Amino acid sequence: MEPVLCYETRNGSCLRTIYPLSIRITLYMILGVTVILTVCGNLMVTVSVAYFKQLHTPTNCLIVSLAVSDLLLGLLVMFPNMIQCVESCWYFGDVFCKIYMSSDIMLCTASILNLSFISLDRHYAVCQPLVYRKKISVNVVLIMILLSWSISAFVGFGMIFLKLNIWGVEDFYYNHIACEGGCILFQSGLSSTASSILSFYLPGIIMLGVYLKIFLVAKRQLCSIRNATCMSSVRISNTSQTKATKTLAIIMGAFLSFWTPFFVCNIIDPFIGYSTPPALFETLVWVGYLNSTMNPIIYGFFYSWFRKAFRLFTSVNIFKFDISETTLYPD
Repeated sequence: MEPVLCYETRNGSCLRTIYPLSIRITLYMILGVTVILTVCGNLMVTVSVAYFKQLHTPTNCLIVSLAVSDLLLGLLVMFPNMIQCVESCWYFGDVFCKIYMSSDIMLCTASILNLSFISLDRHYAVCQPLVYRKKISVNVVLIMILLSWSISAFVGFGMIFLKLNIWGVEDFYYNHIACEGGCILFQSGLSSTASSILSFYLPGIIMLGVYLKIFLVAKRQLCSIRNATCMSSVRISNTSQTKATKTLAIIMGAFLSFWTPFFVCNIIDPFIGYSTPPALFETLVWVGYLNSTMNPIIYGFFYSWFRKAFRLFTSVNIFKFDISETTLYPD
């Protein structure tokens, strides 16, 4: 692998590493398939909930918001990052570089805020079912979604365009990191610590606590149902809520599992002299991105309505009949 410059005719150009053709093709295939699966899978979730009237519920609105954040991550972040990984240079200009980095922070933050509000929705559904419809109305859910995206946009675009990510280390960044053809989300120790705690660690700990409480309550409810003579509809309702809660808890657990290695590295790296190998750092980023690819697969594995919606969309009947009012669950 021979190092050359990204821009031979420009001063201060970044070094470019030219990988062998076989490695470049392999990387494009693997990362390209990941991007396609992410975009198509989350688009399918979004369209399914929007199209079928039976799926117009508060919980599913939050799921759509999560799917949209994953969809945009695939389009605005994963796709240009794929090209930068393989070509080892950024060819899309400084303005789009800032938009790309801002979108990366915004969409990651939006995902965990959406998951936080989903955990709140599940808390009321399982722990306080009698007041669930009153507390979690459509208007309340819309406010949750608006808060998720507005806070995320403020954090993501504010950090990059106000240069808060390099606050205190400007000289080091411009003398040793910044170069023509590079687009790296560089953060000072203060920035990486604050952003990681606010965008990942704090919401993650809160969600774990909420789901722990939910599971304890759900376990007590299940024991009560087994020990008492209950109406069939009550049993079905409790079973359905418990299954939905378990599925969403798995989605949350997947998010934390995929992103924890990156955020651990992100918070440590500035304090060890930014000595983390770039290849390792980039790999951890893509491990985090894989969470957006896996979410629709989790939906397909655990949600019968998603499997049925997928079958209907891929059949020719969708072009012949109005199937928007088709019953999707139970199977």
